[in-house]
Amino acid sequence: MTIQESHNQEGVSKLTKLLSSKETTQVVKAMGKLFPDAKAELNHDNAFQLLIAVILSAQTTDTAVNKVTTKLFEAYPQPEDLKEADQADIEDKIKTIGLYRNKAKFIKQCASDIVDKFDGQVPSNRKDLESLAGVGRKTANVVMSVAFEEPAIAVDTHVNRIAKKFHIAAEDDSIAQVEKRLNDKLPKDLWSQAHHWMIFFGRYQCPARKHDHEECVRKVYDIIEKEKL
Repeated sequence: MTIQESHNQEGVSKLTKLLSSKETTQVVKAMGKLFPDAKAELNHDNAFQLLIAVILSAQTTDTAVNKVTTKLFEAYPQPEDLKEADQADIEDKIKTIGLYRNKAKFIKQCASDIVDKFDGQVPSNRKDLESLAGVGRKTANVVMSVAFEEPAIAVDTHVNRIAKKFHIAAEDDSIAQVEKRLNDKLPKDLWSQAHHWMIFFGRYQCPARKHDHEECVRKVYDIIEKEKL
């Protein structure tokens, strides 16, 4: 029985078996058909700006971050500038986003780490990225993928929810487990694009609230059938 047939008979909420690698690839590619131009929506001109924007985006929309980074990067275009910045001024420039005081502290320390430990250059490997203040695995994955074109899947709230909604991952999987399942099930050359496809699908097609999730699932399976993915 195909995943299309299983869904038609039982409904996605009743499916219990996790998707195989082939099925996961079909589902994610179908999302790509809906959003072929999906990409990072945080405005940035270089790896440093992307890194700072991703740190600021925690529990905040990309749109909200983009509204504050224009002035922030104009005032502090390089790590050296942000390192020497007055924290109160940083806070003032980003005060419209959530947790702005903590984020101001983190991005100032992150800039200091880049200057002091890496000669002012954003590192391109996970270990060094995660050594920076305010940088966890998700942020490191975004920077590796977008700035340095290294295959990586960043599991944010959208990717986590969609992976579980489509039974790619188990409902009780941690973020790390969801990432591992996606890495194991998807071809490596699809990782970075899959991340954007799933984010766009979760953000624009299948939002978390006030929405017919079953209809979104049917749409994906219909694409798989129509496109013979």
